[in-house]
Amino acid sequence: MDKLTSMSAFVAVAELGSFVQAANKLNISGQLVSKYISQLEDDLSVRLFNRTTRTVKITHEGEACLQYAKQILGSVDDMDNYFHEIDSKAKGLLTVSAPVSFATLHLAQLICDFKSAHPEVGIDLQLNDRKVDVIDEGYDVAFRIGQLKDSSLIAKKLAPVQLHLVASPAYLQQHGIPDHPRDLNPHDNLSYGYMDYSQSDNPLLAFLKQYRVNESNISCNNGEILAQAAIAGEGYTLLPSFMIGGSVRRGQLVPILQQYQPEPHGLYMVYPHRQLMTTRLRAFVDFCSDYYGPVPYWDQ
Repeated sequence: MDKLTSMSAFVAVAELGSFVQAANKLNISGQLVSKYISQLEDDLSVRLFNRTTRTVKITHEGEACLQYAKQILGSVDDMDNYFHEIDSKAKGLLTVSAPVSFATLHLAQLICDFKSAHPEVGIDLQLNDRKVDVIDEGYDVAFRIGQLKDSSLIAKKLAPVQLHLVASPAYLQQHGIPDHPRDLNPHDNLSYGYMDYSQSDNPLLAFLKQYRVNESNISCNNGEILAQAAIAGEGYTLLPSFMIGGSVRRGQLVPILQQYQPEPHGLYMVYPHRQLMTTRLRAFVDFCSDYYGPVPYWDQ
């Protein structure tokens, strides 16, 4: 007798608490369900249920068996879905969330290139610097930047994100090039509202956290505005390299205090558990995986 079929019958009885309801769910007779359970008990040499004419109660051994059976059956389903989807063409709508600045600067070309490879997949891209709830808000996938905390979501790193403290040549000529964070003028701190200051042992981050908002500096939750303010000579700012790479290459901004550079963050894609992936989501994840590479173009 097929052990997978027996396990399916066992899981149905365990979850429904009834041989009759399990038979109805599986569209087979109650007698056959009972036969499947008995065969599985014989194969495992354990009793899975304590049965009376009125009740069905799973045993301690049955509880352990249930965990294994659900895992095995889930793996079989994953395998079937995987090979079924290999031959399926990616199509349908993908809902995508991404941070505003990164998307406006670097995501358009990726989307266009993906559409060229998968023309039947539509993209609904929503830009938001707020950390969206992927599952509750109905997104298929979200781009995130930072150091991710534990999550029930799958996270795939796409590229490192370097952080640089920068100022304009004119500002440095007027105020001098600092050798230590304590040489910085707190009033000239152009503070980025979404910066992660959790690396508490970094002297630069500790200084910037202390003076991230005061009565005479500029703070903003948009890094592009702060980059422009820094170019105009208003002060110094700590920003991800994908925002300022071009300005540094053009000589409009100069990295300073590089010896105190924080540990890199990461650009990630996050999405629900892989067994729920549609063909279009799998195609998008695979396409994005190597798109930017270990040294993205904005750092070159």
